[in-house]
Amino acid sequence: MKASVKLYKEYGRAVLIGAFVGLSFAAAFGAGFIVRDVVDMAPVFATNSRIDADASGYPLVDEVQSLLDNHYLREQPAYEERQRAAVRGVLGALGDSQTYLIPPVVARSEADALAGTYGGIGVEVNRNVAGQYLLYPYPDSPAAQAGISDGDILLRVNGEPIQPEDQPDAIDQMLRGEVKENNGVEISIIREDGTEVTVFVLFDVINVPSVLWRVVQQDERIGYIQVLNFTGRTPEEMKEAVAELREARIQGLIVDLRDNRGGLLNEAVSTGSIFLDGGVVLYERTRDNERTFEAESGGEAVDLPLVLLVNRDTASAAELMAGAIQDRGRGLLVGQQTYGKGTIQHIFQLSDESAIHITSAEWFTPGRHALEGVGLQPDIEMIPDQTGRDVEFGEAVRVLSEQLLETE
Repeated sequence: MKASVKLYKEYGRAVLIGAFVGLSFAAAFGAGFIVRDVVDMAPVFATNSRIDADASGYPLVDEVQSLLDNHYLREQPAYEERQRAAVRGVLGALGDSQTYLIPPVVARSEADALAGTYGGIGVEVNRNVAGQYLLYPYPDSPAAQAGISDGDILLRVNGEPIQPEDQPDAIDQMLRGEVKENNGVEISIIREDGTEVTVFVLFDVINVPSVLWRVVQQDERIGYIQVLNFTGRTPEEMKEAVAELREARIQGLIVDLRDNRGGLLNEAVSTGSIFLDGGVVLYERTRDNERTFEAESGGEAVDLPLVLLVNRDTASAAELMAGAIQDRGRGLLVGQQTYGKGTIQHIFQLSDESAIHITSAEWFTPGRHALEGVGLQPDIEMIPDQTGRDVEFGEAVRVLSEQLLETE
């Protein structure tokens, strides 16, 4: 995909970079979305007015542990492992797939993904079928400047050998760190020609894009913007995309939310504000009250004809934005019925640096439609083409071209 010239130079493999958000976490969260809506990072020791008055710890668990200590034949897993297993059991009893525990290394990767920026050497790490970890440096990143090339095999990090059983998130975190003077990581690699090389790479600030854009070749009156996910950087990146496309004299916009599994709640509202001139974006209902989220007035693209592309993997915060656009009559949805995730999770960091996602609210579109398990029905439903043609994109271009012709 060709992005804007500026973006292409900065993020030549932005779609692959997006795999950091869209693929590497998929192994950890098999349910589908990776980056979920976050209202705030609340303290772990929040008060709870609905604690069961009869509940006082978990004496049955302690009793079982005592019996294991005295009678179990084999060596037990580490204490931390057993604790987390007990927590997962408690959470599993809720029957809510969106309330779950994630280990420390995955929690750190998730926090980086939601922020859209981190300290590191700037590489994407992929594991091949042989269990080897391959490095793909981002353009102009510290890794690229140190001579790391696409497909180099990672052997060691700070002298520690990389094993096939090592998890991708753990490897990723080994290549990250605080940005300060002379702080970095030593990595040993094997190049394509079989040469083994060891280099020291300094950490730097790495920005992972969440928005790509370009002018549509078939009709240069139309701009195309793809939102990979909703991070802390998305609203500003969207404003930059709209500004640059306006400079190219576009008159209408296609916004692609296909395969966008969500992200940050407030950032999704802010991004929607760019296309909505005030008014309701969503209603949030907790167990105690209801809150209304409204768009800011004077958005940068409120005057541009708009078509949104959606599919079955458009979920969570992406559905939130699409639902607001549809209910407010601001634009058309083209594609397939969306995933149907109508709940909001808080993320709490725990004392061992693991994190827990807890379903804390449900949300509704401006027309008060509930999406949980239902999703959004597109205005123009398309059957995916089995030959790989992007029929949804072609239909969006056709619809916008006709609208612009009528306007002219």
